[in-house]
Amino acid sequence: MTGTGRAPVAVERVTAESAAEDAAGLSAVLIATVAAGASVGWIEPPSAEEATSWWQGLFADPDATSWVARGDDGRALGTITLLRSPKPNGPHRGEVVKLMVHPEARGRGVALALMRALEEHARVTGLTLLVLDTETGSLAETLYARWGWHAVGVIPDFAVMPSGRLGGTTVMYKRLSGEPAADALLPGSLFADSQPPRAE
Repeated sequence: MTGTGRAPVAVERVTAESAAEDAAGLSAVLIATVAAGASVGWIEPPSAEEATSWWQGLFADPDATSWVARGDDGRALGTITLLRSPKPNGPHRGEVVKLMVHPEARGRGVALALMRALEEHARVTGLTLLVLDTETGSLAETLYARWGWHAVGVIPDFAVMPSGRLGGTTVMYKRLSGEPAADALLPGSLFADSQPPRAE
């Protein structure tokens, strides 16, 4: 497989019936992603058994919806997960986590296909706000900005990178409603006097 080809990519939701097979298939994606130096929660690549077990735990989360991108040979090329907020004040929002593409499959539009599937699902199920965090200065941060995500700020020294150094994370958000947000800086609100409202 090359990183420059444009073979068809199919994006499918993980289901209760497919979860075990998907967890096994995505173990290779996780291992290769960490080995390539991505900051996705691990410093050293996990074993196949550890990776499979981790995916199984994520797929069992009732607030999580995950997708797998496959090549025309059926092999898992990438994945993304949406975590809906379980809090009473957050039924409108979700967090995007673990967008990963196997290093050998990069440059084929896999990440964009996964994000489009997630955002469409979020819209049709009533979510209007998505958040995520990503390694500061990474290619992923550039891609998210290109896809309409807005950076809130940077938390320095957030995670130990596979290289051993400390790296920052950039917090980002995206509104899905297509409507301007209501003014959150109403009199009496927590940040009402901290800064003037600005146009999005």
